Amino acid sequence: MNFTKMAWAAAVATSLAAASFSAHADKREQILRLPIAQKQALDGLATDITQAPARQLMGQFVQPAMGLVPPDKREAAAQQIDAELQKYQDAAVPLVKSSATKVGPQAVVGVLEDKFSEEELKQLGAMLDSPILKKYQGIIPELQKTLIEKVSNDARPQVDPKLQALQENVRKILDGASGGKLSQAMGAQGGAQGEAPAAKPAAKPAKK
Repeated sequence: MNFTKMAWAAAVATSLAAASFSAHADKREQILRLPIAQKQALDGLATDITQAPARQLMGQFVQPAMGLVPPDKREAAAQQIDAELQKYQDAAVPLVKSSATKVGPQAVVGVLEDKFSEEELKQLGAMLDSPILKKYQGIIPELQKTLIEKVSNDARPQVDPKLQALQENVRKILDGASGGKLSQAMGAQGGAQGEAPAAKPAAKPAKK
């Protein structure tokens, strides 16, 4: 191949690459205009991610443990726990929102780029009642799963210590309100779980 042909081939390759990059950029721009990529949706997702472990703590630990607290002390204990929950949310929600803003749009782009063509994305943005919308709605669980995974992984190192502090503070409140009954119950439960079952004596051989 002579120099002229090489130069022509290089020019064509450069033009194709530029066109491909432009199309790629246009596709991403269309994706980022979709509702799921908007800040309001990402903020709502971040709030849900943050509140989920607190709700789990309330349902699986706090409510059963309240039975150990004398009735005359339950209201005060509940108020203290509410204060701890609010403290946790005030500290953790902004952290998860920051992670959602940072990694959320890219997570959305990664899934939608793979599932939709550029033309489909144009239709998705322009038409609300269409087969494309049904296709989009069909992959929303996948989008949410990807977003939750990415945002949770990014925020976990900062949020986990705050969640642990919440759990410990709630335990202390309930233990104090119950006069130490919670610690006793937890200790008994831990001891029961740690005990190995007694070995059964070997069967005696039958007499002949």
